[in-house]
Amino acid sequence: MRIPFMALIFQGVPEQIAVVTLIFVIAKVPIRWKEVVSIGAGFALIAYILRLLPITFGVHTVILLGLQFIILLEFCKKPISTSLLASLVGFLALILLETFFLSSFMYLFHISIETLTTNVLTRILLTWPQVIVLLMLAYIINKVRVGRDLK
Repeated sequence: MRIPFMALIFQGVPEQIAVVTLIFVIAKVPIRWKEVVSIGAGFALIAYILRLLPITFGVHTVILLGLQFIILLEFCKKPISTSLLASLVGFLALILLETFFLSSFMYLFHISIETLTTNVLTRILLTWPQVIVLLMLAYIINKVRVGRDLK
């Protein structure tokens, strides 16, 4: 499924930054925003390019999951178990939140799938709550962990 360029910038990039933030917090990788933003933007661009290709929908998610695992493993020097767990939990959180918010908003506001695919502004606005919740989850997990480490 092709992604409109505006959706890439205002939906894909923030969403991937939020996922990377959550995954890094879960894996206990220090948050350096320049790196998180760069990786998130890179992942959004990779997803954009992959979705232009004639491959089955969802393959881009598997590839991004694998890339996140490799980044945690190779560049952040995290163990295999930590890298796998953080990657899976981060993407699972994205999938669950996306499903929850999109289905809820579509029901509440009587929005069709066709509207989501044709109205870029609606698509972008309906995905921002999941981005905010992903970032809030990362913040809460980090604060709880820091508070626990101080004891």
